[in-house]
Amino acid sequence: MFINCHSYYSFKYGTMSTTELINEAQSKRIDTLALTDINSVAGIFPFIREAQKRGVHPVIGIDFRNGSKQQYIGLAKNQEGFYELNLHLSQHRVKGNPFGEKAPAFQNSLIIYPLPNKIFALRENEFIGIHPNQFNRAAKSAWFRHKDKLVLLQPATFSSKLQFNAHRLLRAIDGNTLLSKLKTEEQGNISDMLYSYSDMITRCEGHNYLLYNTQKLLEQCQFSFHFQAVKNMRGILGSDWEDYDYLRQETFKGALVRYGELSTKISSRIEKELLLIQQKGFVSYFLINYDIIKFAQHKNFYHVGRGSGANSIVAYCLYITDVDPIELDLYFERFINLYRENPPDFDLDFSWTDRDEVTKYIFDKYNKGAQEHVALLGSYSTFQANSMLRELGKVFGLPKAEIESLIFHAGKPDYVPDQYGQLIIKYSKVLHDMPSHLTIHACGILISHKPIHYYTATEMPPKGFPLAHIDMYTAEDIGLHKFDILSQRGLGHIKSAMEIIYQNRGVKVDIRQIEQFKKDPKIKEHLRKGHTIGAFYVESPAMRMLLAKMKADEYLGLVAASSIIRPGVARSGMMREYVFRHVDPDRRKTAHPVMKDLMPETYGIMVYQEDVIKVAHHFADLNLSEADVLRRGMSGKSRSKDEFERVKEQFFANCLRLGRAPKITKEVWYQIESFAGYSFAKGHSASFAVESYQSLYLKAYFPLEFMVGVINNFGGFYHTEFYFHELRMNGADIQAPEINESNYLTKIEGKTVHLGFVHLKFLENDSIEKVLAERRENGFFLGLADFVSRVNISLEQVLILIRIGCFRFTGKSKQALLWEAHFILNKRKAINTSNELFRQTGFRELEVPELEALDVRQEIVDQMEILEFPLDSPFHLIKDQATSSHKAKDMHIHLGRQIQIIGYLVTIKYTKTIKGEIMNFGTFIDRDGDWIDTVHFPPVVKKHPFKGRGIYLIKGKVTQEFDFYSIEVESCERMAYWNAAD
Repeated sequence: MFINCHSYYSFKYGTMSTTELINEAQSKRIDTLALTDINSVAGIFPFIREAQKRGVHPVIGIDFRNGSKQQYIGLAKNQEGFYELNLHLSQHRVKGNPFGEKAPAFQNSLIIYPLPNKIFALRENEFIGIHPNQFNRAAKSAWFRHKDKLVLLQPATFSSKLQFNAHRLLRAIDGNTLLSKLKTEEQGNISDMLYSYSDMITRCEGHNYLLYNTQKLLEQCQFSFHFQAVKNMRGILGSDWEDYDYLRQETFKGALVRYGELSTKISSRIEKELLLIQQKGFVSYFLINYDIIKFAQHKNFYHVGRGSGANSIVAYCLYITDVDPIELDLYFERFINLYRENPPDFDLDFSWTDRDEVTKYIFDKYNKGAQEHVALLGSYSTFQANSMLRELGKVFGLPKAEIESLIFHAGKPDYVPDQYGQLIIKYSKVLHDMPSHLTIHACGILISHKPIHYYTATEMPPKGFPLAHIDMYTAEDIGLHKFDILSQRGLGHIKSAMEIIYQNRGVKVDIRQIEQFKKDPKIKEHLRKGHTIGAFYVESPAMRMLLAKMKADEYLGLVAASSIIRPGVARSGMMREYVFRHVDPDRRKTAHPVMKDLMPETYGIMVYQEDVIKVAHHFADLNLSEADVLRRGMSGKSRSKDEFERVKEQFFANCLRLGRAPKITKEVWYQIESFAGYSFAKGHSASFAVESYQSLYLKAYFPLEFMVGVINNFGGFYHTEFYFHELRMNGADIQAPEINESNYLTKIEGKTVHLGFVHLKFLENDSIEKVLAERRENGFFLGLADFVSRVNISLEQVLILIRIGCFRFTGKSKQALLWEAHFILNKRKAINTSNELFRQTGFRELEVPELEALDVRQEIVDQMEILEFPLDSPFHLIKDQATSSHKAKDMHIHLGRQIQIIGYLVTIKYTKTIKGEIMNFGTFIDRDGDWIDTVHFPPVVKKHPFKGRGIYLIKGKVTQEFDFYSIEVESCERMAYWNAAD
């Protein structure tokens, strides 16, 4: 009966999830219905999965519309029909063309047109749909003579008046209009719901032939789909056996390079993995990742391979990863086991400058002529609390101030909203978490053996590659493999630094010498002391603190640190316990014997994702399949809460059967639960550690070039200012931009660093391009008059260049140059001449009146306005220069005492106590440039909150933990700055 049902994947139109749609069907005893979302197939596979589980026959199709106007509905009779519909939708979505009044001549699909005014010839597979509201009109129409071609078109979009109202709000949001101005034709009809069979007989009284015809139509649609039966890319080289032989050959070839001689342990691990890879059908997945890496190596693109696949020796031998699973004793079952349906993840990180070229290679290589086999993985942007309140506020016509007030007060227990506020809050809850629109997954690319349109439609986002109507969960559900190609600035830092080192010093660096880096004494010292600013993943204040407390100068310590810093481990209190056990051998004796046996390297503490599998399997006697359900649930990847809860119950039941003490069982479960999606696989952490070593090598031996590489890739954890600070602390001569020396990006010659024009906040890109192009073509500028005669930019842009010191090579003061610029450029405007005529006219050297020298503090103010940070010491700006201050490097002398210290704020970390109160961790630098770490407990935060960037007078007690010194703050006040007007 129902051939036009919508889920909320009819974005900003439908209101029901696919599960709610099936629930509603079952409550009305409907055993067959068609999901036809509007220009979308995003809900198809979730719908089929739920329908099959609940004994409902699923029919699938698409509601083809131009805007809100329905052109026709397509129903797939079979797999080929779904391919036809997907391809048709994709061709229009990719090109942006409207749908015609007539559908193509499909061979395996049925077409239903809404009741048209004109009679036209229908193909055998085409029908006319009659809405119950159109019975009188249909009876008077010429179509009434062709009853065999008439079917019931009863849309189902919502299940209640509440959902209908929500639908109208969605339509208003989509149309960016007030609800009161929403046009009738832009929305559905309140009767667009599912009805029981008896209700439909009553509604169709006198037209029961429509029900018969519609049922016959639905019976023709037998699209069957067996989940996990999708064949991914197969026969890369011609056949499955050729693929496997090639994978085996390349693996052993790489193993000889990696290991030299192959021990029994290495060979047996390789054989075991290869056998499982073949059994699970993952050969092509490995070969495609290997092919991507070979392309990257050919292009000299640096990469990091991580994810659970980093636990694989095959991946290590193929150079997909640089993590040796033998050295690290990586848990094989985290990588792959017989219970695992999907291949392990390979997250392939490339520099942000290289990623698009890698993506293009994948599309060019694996598409086959006109048939597309590759698409970007989709995702869904959902309606969330504040954004929903804001959107609904606009729909109801509230002024901006009222909307912001509502957002601020909503959810507070004592807040009583007005009538509109109540409606907005009510419907924000109804719409919360509904998908708003299709968007691009952060890194996933789908490659399929059959053309991609057998599984999904595509559209063309601005990125320029087709985007699938499938998210990661659906791709996994149906068995489509995804390939994760990520962009990472840390690799950009390394690549740029190596290029700069060669340009500045003539040295070619081999960044792959990981084994030597692990033993390097300078790198060890940087790690022990937390001197890691700029280095990938280890530069944050929390990580620097952790490394200093652990005195972590070994590879395994860094691998562990990469994972225990994650919120899950830290929040459970196990990070602190890990540090205790790491530095104190006696403390390790407190570990539970079973836990210690399972995880001796981490002193019986769960640190990595695979530890969940180990503990679940060995401590709680769950099988590997159940253990993986637990691991996936904790990492937020479980699709079934019921399944997760079942395994949780089994965990406790098994522990009780094994005689585990209930208290210990609860503690172990709490450790598992605390991971909550934040822990890393050990191979993943090890991959991060490898990149950290590469960064630290460059930082230790080429600190200036490395930091310029960080700056030119637009930083990392900190504001750009503090990477320039690191340059200064390492002996660089930092110069403001100069018109004849600076480039777009920052450059270094010897120890002299010239800031790039990119850092000038208000300087337009067009102005920068004009300056650089003119300088390349006609040489250096001789002075300000020569510059303005050759470069056509506005007075405002010239003033920015003068104020930051770009014309200091002239020897003239900034005031004199500003005076000269106003005179020349105002004169040019007055004579209204072309650049060429102006150049011919020229200007005599101007006589500038005697002007007062500029105060160094005014220079700093200009720098902070134009660069957003000072090049000179910001401490010059303190109004009261007589204020006393201790030094950060002397804090150890004052352990346990109250001190007063002046610090320039670097960053603040906000966190909550167990009671839900806000506390802060602060990071500052003192006058000497040394780092200060502070702790601000809730009473101090309330009494002395941070007041933005600036220099603070800090008073508090010096504390120490594991030889790491910080200040427990009692008061923290921002100091007054000098003001030229004072």
